[in-house]
Amino acid sequence: MLKTEVFDKHAKEYDAWFDNYPFVFQSEVEALKALLPIGDSHGIEVGLGSGRFAKALGIKEGVEPAEGLREMALNRGIEVFDATAEHLPYKDLRFDFVLMTSCVSYLDGLLPAFKEANRVLRPSGSIIVGFIPRDSFLGKSYEAKRSQSTFYKQAKYYTPERVAEALRRAGFVSLSYSQTVFHPLHRIGAVEQAEEGHDKGSFVMIKAAKK
Repeated sequence: MLKTEVFDKHAKEYDAWFDNYPFVFQSEVEALKALLPIGDSHGIEVGLGSGRFAKALGIKEGVEPAEGLREMALNRGIEVFDATAEHLPYKDLRFDFVLMTSCVSYLDGLLPAFKEANRVLRPSGSIIVGFIPRDSFLGKSYEAKRSQSTFYKQAKYYTPERVAEALRRAGFVSLSYSQTVFHPLHRIGAVEQAEEGHDKGSFVMIKAAKK
């Protein structure tokens, strides 16, 4: 993963985003929850940040390389390891699912991270990738403000097609798409229900199965 200094120095500012846009966060949580396995399953979140998503989704563990965010996740009761998406500290065939929420914009490369996720998944396991598409209104807005932004200077935004290609190359099949966050963030005053596809929302999720 890319450098984490900015998240260490501005961890509280990063975490405050979720309080500033509660309905955006809840829209994403509800959309992701619908993709998680039903019943008793064991999964991790990779690049779990301050632990907001993991806590809301009932995920008990994962990895986060930024110390400032890792401390917040620990305080939220998440078992979090100091590790990156490209080098997961787990044995093969261990989990039912791997969740990556927004961290793909900060990876050194998609393929190594997706291959690692494939390695730690059980044969029937799945990966769920949530991200801001490059050509969405939010992706375009963040790209335009890149030079003035604390967090987005080093972010890289991908098209859904590019993420899907990397997932397939990493050995995943049966890709499905869903999306939410259909309006400017400051105008979202209620939970926005997720829809199939990847052509309208500023938060797209791809779920894929281990081959």
